[in-house]
Amino acid sequence: MKKLLYYAAFILATVSMSCSKLDNYPAPGATLTGSVVDAGGKNTVQTETGGGGTRIKLEEISWSDNPTPLYFNAMQDGSFNNTKLFAGTDRVSVEGAFVPLVQYDANGTIVVDKRQTVQLANGDTHIDFSVEPFLRVEWVSNPVLNADSTITVQLKFTRGTSNPAFQNDVSDVFLYLNTVPYVGNNNYDNRYSRQVNYSGAAGNALLGQTITLTTPGKLPPKRSYWLRVGARTTYGLKQYNYTDIKTIAAP
Repeated sequence: MKKLLYYAAFILATVSMSCSKLDNYPAPGATLTGSVVDAGGKNTVQTETGGGGTRIKLEEISWSDNPTPLYFNAMQDGSFNNTKLFAGTDRVSVEGAFVPLVQYDANGTIVVDKRQTVQLANGDTHIDFSVEPFLRVEWVSNPVLNADSTITVQLKFTRGTSNPAFQNDVSDVFLYLNTVPYVGNNNYDNRYSRQVNYSGAAGNALLGQTITLTTPGKLPPKRSYWLRVGARTTYGLKQYNYTDIKTIAAP
């Protein structure tokens, strides 16, 4: 029995010493900031928060040529900021509703590679990515609060790339409304938001045209509302391109 207790104590002490050694690393102190910018319009590419929006892909190549990627999401305005990264050499890319920065041929060989390699150190490292969005979605005029407590908006969408391989059919346009500043395909009030779907190539005929949308239902008074419009094509994951966010206050 004494021998068993001795061995148990020895194992616990060994594990404790081993863990203390493994945990004795400096905390992550490197920061990566940047923006995803429309190569044509020079504005940031608007996105949504969380899944379905633009995400940043980091591959630390300090120790491996084929590392496990680390992902984090961009903010709604197309900027990104991660303050908890380890120092090292990283290959960085972005993924979203735009022409892929990394493209492959039929044999799986990379034929386009616009990733950036950066040296992360304690402190701030800033990089920007220039991309071609599938669609460029823009306000034509500011949202209008109607007398019947609905909101009407006018917008247009155009191609953001001249590459025919990424000019898929426009599938739908979506007017999103929310009662908080986070608004998009995963943050909206479905009582007052409106989606218009297009069949086949029908949506392509509306490229460059002014589109008018009005929210359904009557909005409660004495509060503020946040709105934006998203449009998407049938390419890949069918992610939305967005306008920036507008605010309107109901008296």
